Amino acid sequence: MRRILALAFCCLVSLNSLALEPFTISDIRIEGLQRMSDGTVFNYLPIDKGDVLTVANSRAAIRELYGTGFFDDISFSREGSILVITVSERPAISTISLAGNKALKDEDMLSVLADIGLAEGEVFSPQALDRIKQEMVQQYFSQGRYAVKVDTRVTELDRNRVRIAIVIDEGKTAEIRHINIVGNTLFTDEEIRSEFESGIPPKWKFWSKDDQYTREKLSGDLEKIRSYYQDRGYVDASVESTQVSISPDKREIFITANVTEGEQFAVSEVQVTGELVLAESSVRQLIVSKPGETFSRKRMEQSVENITSVLSNIGYAFANVNPIPQIDRENREVSLNFYIDPGKRVYVRRVEFTGNITSKDEVIRREMRQFEGAWFSQAAIDRSKLRLQRLTYFESVEIETPPVPGTDDQVDVIVNVEERPAGSFSIGLGFSEIQGLIYSLSVQQDNFLGSGNRVGIGLSSSDIVSSINVSYDDPYWTDEGISRGFYARYQEFDQGAANISTFTSSEAAAGVSIGAPLSELDFVRLGLGVRSTDINIGQFVFEFDTIIDPTMDPNDPNNRVCQDFDMDGICPESYYRVSPQDPLSTSLDFNNDGLLDASEREFDVVDLTLTWSRDSRNHFLNPTQGSLQRVSVEASLPGSTREYWKLFYRYAKYIPIWRDLTFSFHGDVGYGDSYDDYDATSLAEPIDTTIPITFAGTCLQEEVIDLDRGLPFFEHFYGGGVKDIRGFDDNTLGPKDPFCRSVGGDLKVSGGIELAIPTPFTTGGGSRIALFIDVGNVYRDIDAFDSNLLRAAAGISVTWQAPVGPIIMNFARPLKELEGDRTESIQFSFGTTF
Repeated sequence: MRRILALAFCCLVSLNSLALEPFTISDIRIEGLQRMSDGTVFNYLPIDKGDVLTVANSRAAIRELYGTGFFDDISFSREGSILVITVSERPAISTISLAGNKALKDEDMLSVLADIGLAEGEVFSPQALDRIKQEMVQQYFSQGRYAVKVDTRVTELDRNRVRIAIVIDEGKTAEIRHINIVGNTLFTDEEIRSEFESGIPPKWKFWSKDDQYTREKLSGDLEKIRSYYQDRGYVDASVESTQVSISPDKREIFITANVTEGEQFAVSEVQVTGELVLAESSVRQLIVSKPGETFSRKRMEQSVENITSVLSNIGYAFANVNPIPQIDRENREVSLNFYIDPGKRVYVRRVEFTGNITSKDEVIRREMRQFEGAWFSQAAIDRSKLRLQRLTYFESVEIETPPVPGTDDQVDVIVNVEERPAGSFSIGLGFSEIQGLIYSLSVQQDNFLGSGNRVGIGLSSSDIVSSINVSYDDPYWTDEGISRGFYARYQEFDQGAANISTFTSSEAAAGVSIGAPLSELDFVRLGLGVRSTDINIGQFVFEFDTIIDPTMDPNDPNNRVCQDFDMDGICPESYYRVSPQDPLSTSLDFNNDGLLDASEREFDVVDLTLTWSRDSRNHFLNPTQGSLQRVSVEASLPGSTREYWKLFYRYAKYIPIWRDLTFSFHGDVGYGDSYDDYDATSLAEPIDTTIPITFAGTCLQEEVIDLDRGLPFFEHFYGGGVKDIRGFDDNTLGPKDPFCRSVGGDLKVSGGIELAIPTPFTTGGGSRIALFIDVGNVYRDIDAFDSNLLRAAAGISVTWQAPVGPIIMNFARPLKELEGDRTESIQFSFGTTF
């Protein structure tokens, strides 16, 4: 109708031209222009000076000018031999503003507007604005927003300009209230709907968008109904019709799908035809559809994927495997013919990198397992991507393999990376239940000058730990992947504040390490370190204002040491020094005098560490598949103050189970012992009963020990904490002294399972929510292991990788706790030491 009216209007305008007698044009004058130049009109005008103006060419000229879309009105008139063209320009668009749109981004909407000529500086067309309004409504309808309202406002400005405002009330997305399957007798509605992307989520899953209706989701779900049946042999199953009903308020959706199930079919035979570059027997091993089995579309497609994958790994990048099912409905059988067209064998011409602003090309290239000039291999491409994803300085990695123009046997490999900030300079403030308030100053660069080397300098201070450290690690010291690293640190640690027995320590250490890859997954590292540790044992005393140096009481018949004397020179009974203070101080009292000499507080250790690891995880931060296995042996070399060894083993497995859900389990074992001739039993003394009972806690008597054995106590394993056996206070599990203070042990066993679920309201891999069950404990030694003493807890863990460090919150409930256990229902850690 609009076109008819426009043509009629053009005819009416042309009447003025028809009234003109033909004449030769001596000149052409344009009137009515405001923004446009005469030259622009002349560019579109099909007549010129010297032409004879007739009815025919005047009509053609008018149509041509109207066709530009620049004018609302055009008329021809004559002044002598001069042709006068009078026009009325359409206004130009000054600005376009959008308001109320959240589901559709501004840049996407403005791009669509520009495609149809609605952009700043363009000529305004009311028809185009009406059209885009309807398209917006349809776009929102496709997203299930049936209550959407789009209002367009055009404001006239000076100099023949307009301002366009598009105001959108998106409304709420219509929610699915019921999905009804009709015609299904073989499977229940619940079984069929289990594969759907659409659905009605449980109330606890408040962030889910499964119940938000969109046409695309419905279309995909209907195809899943067909696939569900065909995967179980029902070849002719189909969705005959679908009804979608909308409530009057346009907020609720009711879906009904009518299903025809058909008969179940079996596989009668499997053939392999086409050009076979592999032995037929090898191809048949890749086919999982077998004669006599129920036909399965999924198994047929898996067979195609298996064959294609093997061909793509030996250079046939464009291989095509076409499964041709021949259906015998009379006998309810399907004959499968896999027709193979491998195409030409392809090699890689060039490997190029994009997006690496900081990282040097060689840093990416050394991780590549697909090489220039080699046959194309999809497995090598996938492995290269996995290695790059596990680096800490890439946010995302995408690899494309476009064919080389003009060839049919060459491809280029284009690696596009998005870098994440690899360096940080931070002055941090954090809090941890174990460390208290944390102050830190750190500079770390995981990709130093784009070389892939890691350099770090850090200072930190908290209630229990103060440290300074420097480190350097070169993962590719040689082109063969030999790594080299150095570190140096100084640390002061108050074990008493960390729920460990009453001693403080200061430690200076330095070391070097060398690592080498054994395979794509295996890595071995050898480290040599030197440590000097100074131990200061605390005492059991009452609180008093001043503590002077302990002195032997001359009035005491037992020659006990007094912490302080009153004004009369008398030592109160409670001020006598406990000898020994605890089993740990006993183990340091080499000369058995009840006191710790300076030489008995200093330990110089040279240790050697050997670590083997196998890592197939797909991401360094939040893996969703793969596994990690690590074995580490640490031993102090002969001649050290204490000679001992420690063994660590860790295994973790990550399994994607459904959509964004990842199941994982892990187990950790640590064990150590001494190999010197030190014997703690020869130095053991009974605990002094003069210690007031108010100082003693309560704990499980089976875990109480009265002397130190095996490992030096400052090398003991401890259990419990926000990052360990969750639900229990930090370092509180395991052996206790007679006053129920944790003293650690030579054996630690822990493990757990987790179910990582999608994090609501976030994108990317920087956050994580997991349901967990943790199990574990610490034992005096391997002979003391008792499964009945294992502790267990379950809960929810929330982790966010914030710029200042990981923020961790655990909500836990003990499943098994024993007498004296210190449990925590909420554990929190913010920030981290360097």
